[in-house]
Amino acid sequence: MIDKLEMFLALARESHFGRAADSLGIAQPSLSAGIKQLEAQLGVQLVWRGSRFGGLTPEGQRVLQWARQIVADTRTMKEEMRAVRHGLSGNLRLAAIPTALTVAADLTARFSQRHPGVRIAVLSATSVGILSMLEDLEVDAGITYLDNEPLGRVLTVPLYRESYSFVCSARSPLAGRVRLGWAEIAGQPLCLLTPDMQNRRIINAHFLDAGVDVQPAVESNSTVVLMSHVETGDWATILPGRMASFLAAGKAVAIVPLDQDTPPHAVGLIAPWREPHTPVLAALMAEAKALADIADTGA
Repeated sequence: MIDKLEMFLALARESHFGRAADSLGIAQPSLSAGIKQLEAQLGVQLVWRGSRFGGLTPEGQRVLQWARQIVADTRTMKEEMRAVRHGLSGNLRLAAIPTALTVAADLTARFSQRHPGVRIAVLSATSVGILSMLEDLEVDAGITYLDNEPLGRVLTVPLYRESYSFVCSARSPLAGRVRLGWAEIAGQPLCLLTPDMQNRRIINAHFLDAGVDVQPAVESNSTVVLMSHVETGDWATILPGRMASFLAAGKAVAIVPLDQDTPPHAVGLIAPWREPHTPVLAALMAEAKALADIADTGA
């Protein structure tokens, strides 16, 4: 039944028979047959069908919750038995908000040194996307904001607190300032992350608190694109200090810290609220805690 549940999870995630089949690497008729077999085994209709996928039935919604739990537990069991036989190995799928990708690299570098047998995939995603990917079992863990918007039932390991900097051309009149207020930069030609990014919503809130309304000249879901625009000399941006320093290396740009009138937001690792964790995920969480301890002590 596990393979049928995997099919059902893919269909619920993709909301399309063709895309679900492609994601599993099988033919669409095989997927349709598998879903029908699952319905026959359970004795209920799981999917509304017409000329196309019509959504899950109420019974399908209930089965979806069980399917996620059963498939996750099965994967955990397999990973634990593999670890017993061969040591820590397999795959680790990590999603991170764009502004935390440098920290994701720090974490995975430390993890890989201790566990070279694990293959790692790091994906960039919005905070909302990360929660959805965790729920759909598409990733094992995520790095996102911990205290700005609801996370639901997840385990968290705080990694750092985010402070912001104004990034502009070295030729800008503001480049020589030691610090800037949010209202002072409201009139600058800004390029910012897109509104679906929680970072952008936090920045909007800072401008709102400063009593100004800002309409950026350029929007992108990539911090690399933002810095590329700044490098031309025609735009400026706002980035977390750590990401700004990383992207500005070797470029003719200036980084000026911004006033922090409210407590900085925490960013950290999140994992499903589920026990036991796979050995790989348990090791990642332990490494995250160690990395956070180093940051706290300044080591």
